[in-house]
Amino acid sequence: MVTLEDVRKNEEVEALILGAQKQLDGLGYTEHSHRHISIVSKRAGDILEKLGYPERTVELAKIAGYLHDIGNCVNRVDHAHSGAIMAFNILKDMGMPVEERTEIMMAIGNHDEKTGTAVSDISAALILADKSDVHRDRVTNQNLSTFDIHDRVNYAVTNANLELDSEERKVKLNLTIDTKLCPVLDYFEIFMDRTMMSKYAAKYLKIWFELVINNTKLL
Repeated sequence: MVTLEDVRKNEEVEALILGAQKQLDGLGYTEHSHRHISIVSKRAGDILEKLGYPERTVELAKIAGYLHDIGNCVNRVDHAHSGAIMAFNILKDMGMPVEERTEIMMAIGNHDEKTGTAVSDISAALILADKSDVHRDRVTNQNLSTFDIHDRVNYAVTNANLELDSEERKVKLNLTIDTKLCPVLDYFEIFMDRTMMSKYAAKYLKIWFELVINNTKLL
């Protein structure tokens, strides 16, 4: 069976990850490379593991998380769709069964808030994992005077934890935002769609989504 470790070692995957980040650097976007995809991969797997899903389903969620942004190598626009097809073909070459490839393709193809939604357990876990990674470490622009709102909001987030309580069937995104750098309202200006997408993804998994910012429950 194809594992996350096999995917990590795949030279084609590595080239696409590096190419995707090169393009996003040129566009002035935040980091979507090894740091981000590793966090998303782990969080997606952790969510399903804590909810009691089979080990193989957990592994597929980790693989989907690791591959979810390779479509940025083609173009930022519709990167979820192009990335889903690319992942399907790469995993085919690696010998993964079509049923598993289809699950991963569905998840990747639906992770972007503009065009996607939770359509499976793996896709729901991927959405929660991806949208929860807001942090200053993702800001590649080192010149604070040229920050746009995305840079400013991400840079203001000094701590971001996604906590899942399987007994209470609740997942909580706990953020610490430096309000000297960015008011909390700015977070909602750019992340409202992602927040609602996370809420619906949690509902698909039959759990409750909570958003806590600076120790205040907002959702």
